[in-house]
Amino acid sequence: MQDIAVLLTDPAAWAALITLVVMEVVLGIDNLIFISILSNKLPPEKRSGVRRIGISLALVMRLILLSTIAWIVTLTAPVFEVMGNAFSWKDMILIAGGLFLVWKATKEIHHSVDPAPSKDLLEKNKTKDVVVTNMGGAIVQIILIDLVFSIDSILTAVGMTEHLPIMVVAVLVAIAVMLLAADPLGDFIDKNPTVVMLALGFLLMIGMVLIAEGFGAHVPKGYIYAAMAFSALVEMLNMWSRRAQARKAASGDGAH
Repeated sequence: MQDIAVLLTDPAAWAALITLVVMEVVLGIDNLIFISILSNKLPPEKRSGVRRIGISLALVMRLILLSTIAWIVTLTAPVFEVMGNAFSWKDMILIAGGLFLVWKATKEIHHSVDPAPSKDLLEKNKTKDVVVTNMGGAIVQIILIDLVFSIDSILTAVGMTEHLPIMVVAVLVAIAVMLLAADPLGDFIDKNPTVVMLALGFLLMIGMVLIAEGFGAHVPKGYIYAAMAFSALVEMLNMWSRRAQARKAASGDGAH
């Protein structure tokens, strides 16, 4: 209790909390984009439930990892070396998670640009589609990516502060934001096909960044999120333009 009281009166602790909350929210949104795209493959009545299950699992994983911080820190210790490059468990997890994101995003992009495959291909992929579109398959994939983002999230927190209460508060705030944004973001992505492609592009980029970091090439996240924000702004302008043209066309037809 005394430690918490000290933290409440320490300006440096508040600064660390605000910075960490922002970082955790940004990482949480990455996680949420994946959950939204995956849940939108399900029937409408199941989507909200799966999103909440996915976010709840993310919270549980983060809290469990926070309770084992001493072990989490050891994930950064080198395990083996290849051609002078040392790899830790963290590196291997990031590489595996990045490859999974790249595979998933590429598969969804292919499905979007080729939405009407041949009958033979449909029969060949019939069993695969069933796995992807049921709740069990979706939740398994969400668990896998939750684990990757959770480890990345907690290691980010450990690198920014040594105070466990600050980490817990930051994680809880990020999860609360995810819960609030889950349905609006999922519905928005579902109703705007071009946004789906943009979101898949984000996942592809995040996957490549995770792979690069796993191989020791640090990519400043500020550049990544600045690019994502700029792309989102351009897409919003495109949507605004299309709606204006649609209204103009509708008013023109009405005049005739």
